[in-house]
Amino acid sequence: MGLSSYIFPSLLLFVLFVSSQLSSAKITDDLLRQVRSDFPSTQAKKLIRQLNLGSDVDVNVGHGVNSSVESKKIVEWPLRFPNLIASESGVSVEDLGHHAGYYTIEHSHAAKMFYFFFESRNSQKDPVVIWLTGGPGCSSELALFYENGPFKIADNLSLLWNEYGWDKASNLLYVDQPTGTGFSYSTDPRDIRHNEEGVSNDLYDFLQTFFVEHPQFAENDFYITGESYAGHYIPAFAARVHRGNKAKEGIHINLKGFAIGNGLTDPAIQYKAYTDYALDMGIIQKATYERLNKVLVPACELGIKLCGTDGTVSCAAAYYVCNLIFSDIMLHAGDANYYDIRKKCEGSLCYDFSNMEKFLNLKSVRDTLGVGNIDFVSCSPTVYEAMLMDWMRNLEVGIPALLEDGIHLLVYAGEYDLICNWLGNSKWVHAMEWSGQKEFVASPEVPFVVDGSEAGLLKSHGSLSFLKVHDAGHMVPMDQPKAALEMLKKWTQGTLSESGAHLEKFVAEM
Repeated sequence: MGLSSYIFPSLLLFVLFVSSQLSSAKITDDLLRQVRSDFPSTQAKKLIRQLNLGSDVDVNVGHGVNSSVESKKIVEWPLRFPNLIASESGVSVEDLGHHAGYYTIEHSHAAKMFYFFFESRNSQKDPVVIWLTGGPGCSSELALFYENGPFKIADNLSLLWNEYGWDKASNLLYVDQPTGTGFSYSTDPRDIRHNEEGVSNDLYDFLQTFFVEHPQFAENDFYITGESYAGHYIPAFAARVHRGNKAKEGIHINLKGFAIGNGLTDPAIQYKAYTDYALDMGIIQKATYERLNKVLVPACELGIKLCGTDGTVSCAAAYYVCNLIFSDIMLHAGDANYYDIRKKCEGSLCYDFSNMEKFLNLKSVRDTLGVGNIDFVSCSPTVYEAMLMDWMRNLEVGIPALLEDGIHLLVYAGEYDLICNWLGNSKWVHAMEWSGQKEFVASPEVPFVVDGSEAGLLKSHGSLSFLKVHDAGHMVPMDQPKAALEMLKKWTQGTLSESGAHLEKFVAEM
């Protein structure tokens, strides 16, 4: 039975009640029609398919099983992609360690997690960095091929080396998670995850087994990164690793930091910031701003509060009501791309990542990946829907304890993203209560300088940094690849806060 089957009646009553209240406040008829017609499963599919990342199946559950995956916890093989064009620098894939594999999830009924591992082009001593794509339910192959992986996909489906791949500064892991995403699969629907406890436990167990398989990397510095809904995954995963280290549960993982890019972490603050950002960017007018803040924003805040105390149905209701704020703003935004408001959303699609689908469906590629007849699910509506109860949870609450223990956090955001905008991220970072809060709030903004040019604005104090990235939308490594690689290098080297400090000092002295 799907999630919508048991939340539908209560959610329907809640939404109809809210709709009647909104009608008296003169909310548009178009929006009310959307409220009454779009229930969670259709809403999830609509949002996910905006990125042209659909599949004929919703989730890899009960589909064909890869016969090459044995009972061993990890089965991994060298990766040699076909159609790879040689690098001008002479880098050869034969000179590097590229791997793909399946991890049999320890605490599951029949789940297997697919991953890529690219050893650093620079040094095996570089940090180990794991990247988590959001969704929830979207494959990390999206980031691998379009953002910060070793390769880019050309229109003829050949692979080109990415000059700014994060494997130039780290040993890079991409994981398809939660179960049902990408090439990850299960033959048992009980393996679908519904909250961050399940997600973080699976990732922690994977890491433990991964470092057994690759002991030469076990003592390297370790960083967790990702974007969008990974603003939920990342803090939960970081807390799980830190907790495991303290309890000496297994191999000590040398966690140094975690970075969230254009993420959703504290919904109560971030949803409230939608109207501020939309007004600042000229998407809505003052009258719309005041109406939304009078009616929808308080309803959203109430829903999130109920979700935090009651859980279950109230969390799904909060998701639905809060997203009315975004839906109303988009009625005014017209054909704008809400991942990058400088651009138009062409037709029903805002970006076209279909070359990834085509490439990963090539028989030669599937043979190389060892995935057998497993369906590739780039973004799973079923996984998305299963995580609806998790959506409005505040994942900021576990972060202060990590900061106090010296685990570094970098929150960065492209300035032209609407859906997880920089303003909402800045607000929750500034509002977070920890021992360095006052000093962080009072710290100056300094330029983040790349090749002598300002690429962003940075605030830092102690373990916390916030970076607003110029000329970027939701996917910073795609829009500003050089700046994103420089950001990673300096952050993992502990020199990010120095990037523009000398310039700030020079200006202040003039």
